[in-house]
Amino acid sequence: MSVDLLVGACLTYVALMFLVAFAADRAAVRGKIRWLDHPVVYTLSLSVYCSAWTFFGGVGYATRSGLEFATIYLGPTIVFAGAWWGLRRLVRVARMHHVTSIADLISARFGKSNPLAALVTLIAVIASTPYIALQLQSVSLSFRAFTIDSADAVQGNTALWVAGGLAVFTIIFGTRNLAADERHHGVVTAIALEAVVKLVSFLLLGIFVVWGLADGPADVIARIARATAADKQLSEGWLLKPDRWTALIMVSGIAVVTLPRMFQVMVVEAADAERLRVAGWAFPAYLFAMSLFVLPIAIVGRELLPEGSNPDLFVLTLPLSQNQNALALLVFLGGFSAATSMVVMSAIALATMVSNHWLVPVWLWLLRKPDGQDPDDLGRFVLNARRLAILAVVGGGWVYHQASGGSAALAAMGLVAFTGMAQVFPAMLGGLLWRGATRVGAYAGVGTGLVMWLVLIFLPSVGIGTGPVFPAGVDQLAGSIGLSLGVNTLAFLTLSLLSFPDPVERLQGLSFVHAVEPEGPGAPTDGNVRGAESLMAMARRIWGADPALRFFQAEAVAQGKTGFLPDLTPRFLTRLERRLAGSVGAATAHAMIGRVGGGAGLSVSDLMEVAGEASRAKEEARRLETARDELDRTARQLREANEKLTELSVQKDEFLGQVSHELRTPMTSLRAFSELLKLPDLPDQDRTRFAGIIHDEAGRLTRLLDDLLDLSVLESGRAALNVSVANLHDLIDRALEAASASGPERNFTIDRDLPSEHVPVITDTDRLLQVLINIISNARKYCDAERPELRIRARRLSDRSTVIDVIDNGSGIDLDRQALIFEKFSRLNDPMRAGGAGLGLAICLEIMNALGGDVTYLPGQGGAAFRVTLPARPPGQNRTEEAEEAG
Repeated sequence: MSVDLLVGACLTYVALMFLVAFAADRAAVRGKIRWLDHPVVYTLSLSVYCSAWTFFGGVGYATRSGLEFATIYLGPTIVFAGAWWGLRRLVRVARMHHVTSIADLISARFGKSNPLAALVTLIAVIASTPYIALQLQSVSLSFRAFTIDSADAVQGNTALWVAGGLAVFTIIFGTRNLAADERHHGVVTAIALEAVVKLVSFLLLGIFVVWGLADGPADVIARIARATAADKQLSEGWLLKPDRWTALIMVSGIAVVTLPRMFQVMVVEAADAERLRVAGWAFPAYLFAMSLFVLPIAIVGRELLPEGSNPDLFVLTLPLSQNQNALALLVFLGGFSAATSMVVMSAIALATMVSNHWLVPVWLWLLRKPDGQDPDDLGRFVLNARRLAILAVVGGGWVYHQASGGSAALAAMGLVAFTGMAQVFPAMLGGLLWRGATRVGAYAGVGTGLVMWLVLIFLPSVGIGTGPVFPAGVDQLAGSIGLSLGVNTLAFLTLSLLSFPDPVERLQGLSFVHAVEPEGPGAPTDGNVRGAESLMAMARRIWGADPALRFFQAEAVAQGKTGFLPDLTPRFLTRLERRLAGSVGAATAHAMIGRVGGGAGLSVSDLMEVAGEASRAKEEARRLETARDELDRTARQLREANEKLTELSVQKDEFLGQVSHELRTPMTSLRAFSELLKLPDLPDQDRTRFAGIIHDEAGRLTRLLDDLLDLSVLESGRAALNVSVANLHDLIDRALEAASASGPERNFTIDRDLPSEHVPVITDTDRLLQVLINIISNARKYCDAERPELRIRARRLSDRSTVIDVIDNGSGIDLDRQALIFEKFSRLNDPMRAGGAGLGLAICLEIMNALGGDVTYLPGQGGAAFRVTLPARPPGQNRTEEAEEAG
């Protein structure tokens, strides 16, 4: 087969993966994720367990050791088929705490300790780097099998090109945005498709071997018997070695839970725990299908291929030796899928761990501002940190591959990675089942396990040291696994019993062990409004403006409040911290909440009170908590309404006084200057000047009466709308020009995104223009920045509504005035200052209500910020031909 054909097939296949991932991401953005969350897609994504080590190496393993290869499949089968209920509980707890990785899970359980998460990340990186190198080597070797005549020309750069392509794919589809749940629909869907490719290719090869090269199952069994009788090493592989089999089955079962890539697809990417109902039987069925033809391929390959052939490549060299190039190409793509899916998902998982637990904490520590606030643009830094980590992880695998020279030492890296990640399992399992497990115990267990694994297994696997020598009759690998895990578990249990968990550990222990979501009771803290605005600003820097606003508004509504700023109750702080944990990890989120929120949410007494609840009283406590929350919500609503009514009463008196003053002043001027005009000997220039004064005062009086009448008509719902189609860009231009009369002496910088403004709107353009002019004029009047700037952003939403944000860079509106600025009797400045009766924003709100939209004040934006939301068309308006074309 020509090199060009093979390269073309690879590029076509990679392009298909890009298209699938892109389509899935687009569907997720549009909210069409029902099929993406299907249990079948979830189950197929779990096939990332079957890497190139199993696709290629499983046959090689069987060739050398007989049935022992089955242990790699038996472990996960036992876990999924026999303990799927436990996995469901793991997923439920992880989703509850917005866990982003296995390091984050352990950190969240043990007091949100970032050093502990960093230690787990270190183990994952050490164990996974050679394993990634193994995947690159498998692709290189399989490429060489096709291009043996021109291997020198192409094989040398194969691993580099594959590593580079996978890094690009992972960056594009794994770091598109900083979601609060860390799910990657595009990547998961592409991996599910790759799972089908590698399964179909392996089954077709097995069918060809059993019924094409052999004469059916009976003939294969006979060949196995002959090979076993002739090969002493192979015959020993058929013997059941209890210690070795037990150790390998246990390690592979643990690995399916603890390997970073498996934790990513099984836990982080899961929509909910119910996906495991199907995966509990479907994933073992997939593993059975992948292992069904391993022995036949191994035995037939030993017989038909030349002596000295690499058994790891039997899946390719067998069909090639029979001139079955099409089948060989399909098998190559299956192996390519196995390798690439493992590298992509491992890179995502490891990059998340490295950025959340290494890079971001160090960066925050280095660049923390004097006031305790975190640096701006944290979300962008986290994404860039993950992209850098992806390059480092994949690049590290390629460097290891080059440094090892593709040596035989890589063949053992699968089990080495399994045993390495197994060292975090005692702390993980103990944290989920035992409330007495402590952070000190977790440090002791994981740290001891890391040292034992390095000395007993990892370093000997790369040719450094020889490892322990166990007594005769004890398998060296099984002994090393048992000793490392045994000492690990003993250290974890002993130090947990000798230490006492702090309050945060106790709260997290209650939540993890009982799979409940305890949220401490408490009253709002002092200064909670200003603290809430600081927290919103922090969330905006991580999630972006709109997701942060939606979350804070939903929390305020849940508390029975209006606006965007909820009270800083322990419940709210806990929910905010867990949502942030889905983006930056539990430990970093905990530290950020503590700095910005002042640690007001969770006091020691609150935590101890919750942690001391008995399990038998949980349901009753939940019922009472629900009733209490409802009472708290009602009380907040009443308190807020009473405060608003009190303030409005004062404002109303001020308003009436202002209206009286505004009416009396022009009327007095009109009367006085009218009397002067009656004087017979009045000079012409004075007559002209007095007439101008009368004209101006009459206009002033008319504007005031117009505002009052306009507000009255809008409130009564009798306003007639003149609906037409217009370009929003043109309306904003007109509004800026009309508002320039307000403070014309001030040099304002206008920041606009012009392309996004060119959207058609179906509305009463005069009314919308009135709203925009009022908001922009207010910004020009009241922005107190030394170099005033006005930022205008418009965009069309998925429901075809349009959002217009107008934000200045001043000091904004006082927190205690934000809830009243749209009321009829409220003014932003001194009520007795000249310049109007303060009806502008109240009229704006009534206009937007009439148009079916809304106008709101956005806190936490760095200045006064108003959002105008315009529906696709005003309510009650029929769709016209013109509207159809515009839409």
